[in-house]
Amino acid sequence: MKISTGIAATLAACIIMTAYAQKPSDENHDEAYLRNMTIFSALTKELEENYVDSIRTSEAFKAAIGAMVSTVDPYTEYFDSEDQEKLLRMTTGGYTGIGSYIHTVGGNTYISQPIDGSPARLAGLKEGDMIIKVDTTDTRGMATDKVSGLLRGTPGTTVRVTVERPYSAPGDSIRTFDIVREQVIERSVPWWGTLNDGQTGYIRLTQFISSSAEDVRTALDAFKANPEIKNLVLDLRGNGGGLVDSAIEILGYFLPKGTEVLRTGGKHPEMTRTYKTRHQPILADMPMVVLIDGGSASAAEIVAGALQDLDRAVLVGNRSFGKGLVQSTHTLPFSTMVKITTAKYYMPSGRLIQALDYSRRNADGSVARTPDSLTNIYHTRAGRIVRDGGGLTPDSVVKLDPTTAVVYGLVAGQHVFDYATKYAAQHDTISSDGQFTITDADFEDFVNGIDPDKFKYDKVCNDMVSDLRTAAKGEGYLSPEVEAALDSLNKLLTRDLKSDLYSKRTEIEDYINVEIAGRYLGEGGRTRQALNNDKTLQQALGILNNPTLYRDILSTPATTAKKGKK
Repeated sequence: MKISTGIAATLAACIIMTAYAQKPSDENHDEAYLRNMTIFSALTKELEENYVDSIRTSEAFKAAIGAMVSTVDPYTEYFDSEDQEKLLRMTTGGYTGIGSYIHTVGGNTYISQPIDGSPARLAGLKEGDMIIKVDTTDTRGMATDKVSGLLRGTPGTTVRVTVERPYSAPGDSIRTFDIVREQVIERSVPWWGTLNDGQTGYIRLTQFISSSAEDVRTALDAFKANPEIKNLVLDLRGNGGGLVDSAIEILGYFLPKGTEVLRTGGKHPEMTRTYKTRHQPILADMPMVVLIDGGSASAAEIVAGALQDLDRAVLVGNRSFGKGLVQSTHTLPFSTMVKITTAKYYMPSGRLIQALDYSRRNADGSVARTPDSLTNIYHTRAGRIVRDGGGLTPDSVVKLDPTTAVVYGLVAGQHVFDYATKYAAQHDTISSDGQFTITDADFEDFVNGIDPDKFKYDKVCNDMVSDLRTAAKGEGYLSPEVEAALDSLNKLLTRDLKSDLYSKRTEIEDYINVEIAGRYLGEGGRTRQALNNDKTLQQALGILNNPTLYRDILSTPATTAKKGKK
């Protein structure tokens, strides 16, 4: 009898109870720790010796350890010997495999995007290919992480991948690829270059790994050598962070040598540290905008926050995530490791931008975001007001239109992805200048390919009428007259899918154009294409192209609030 899930749950519950156990009022922390460890050790011994069936010890303890670290914060993680490739990937962007993103829809796993220059791309795998077998293992109905595990392996070994390619000629849809696994490095700068105004350099930085600083430097050296480049945009949207040292190195490209850009403080003295830039800057004075959003976190916030506090760049976009915690790795016995939150980091102004205080949980275990009313005021070097707790607030906030239900349904339901697969199967090339757009006929083809009976998206008004009908029936008000009125209202509020698609054509086309560009031009082409109708970028360019406005944003001192802590 397999009982690993139940045993794991028991051990996990034990650890959680241990972590939150009420200790006697006269018991100090060390005594409570030893008492609870003794209880846990005794419990596991009793289970091992007396439970009616055998215990899957490794699985049970891994689940229990995971439960314990989850009570601390989301960033403290345990890695057993088999999981350490995940940690390596987080720090270096590298792993051993074929080099392709994959996703699962309806139980089937598809190639999302082979990485540029990867074994998968060079072998001929394409976006939209459905993986049906890895070596001799049938992958249909298999979870994404399981398929990913089959594709990874020792460098230099060969894996046979069998796919079904949609929109192929009859009899030519099943294809087999023998791919030699390699060490794959994900790029942190998918594209950099000059924007269409001819005077603005742009860098898209997606993560902070060991190679990020060198990737950014390559772009900056090119911009410095080009006399036409007058402004710079650093795009950190969606950048979840990474290595602190990488962030400090990149800050040194824009600030004088020896500038303090970060301080950390933790339980132990060695975690109290001041970080300063270590070399002469590459672009010390070039007007600069940093783009941020809710996906900008950790090291991305260190870079953006320091540049804001030191009045070196204007932040444009939306409020960042708010992660002001630092993690470090510690070796454990038997080739295991733990990544622990060991410090908090503070910006040059002295503020801590952490949005959630995991040491103060609600009764249900949840953690509330710090309300703006409880945040403290700090000041930049020029005296501008900035606040702690809750991420970074941009100097220029962009009001973005919310994604409608129909557009969300098209993207999340893979309809855009599927159409790009179809388009790529029917067209050999597209324009490589970043200005690609589908034609009227292409959009009509896309619309006609959406089955109204199968495409379901949230129809809020219709749902509300249905709820009203249910309530009226429950309270005895659903007379024939009321029912007829509700039918009429529901009909008035029922939308025609084709009309909805055409009413959102511009937004839908943007998604389609980006997806198609990625099929032909890789991640760089995808990034470049996405900038065409980028509202945040346009607002940034408006500031950069107005020197007076740019200077005013960075130099206007605060006049209505007292200075916060330093």
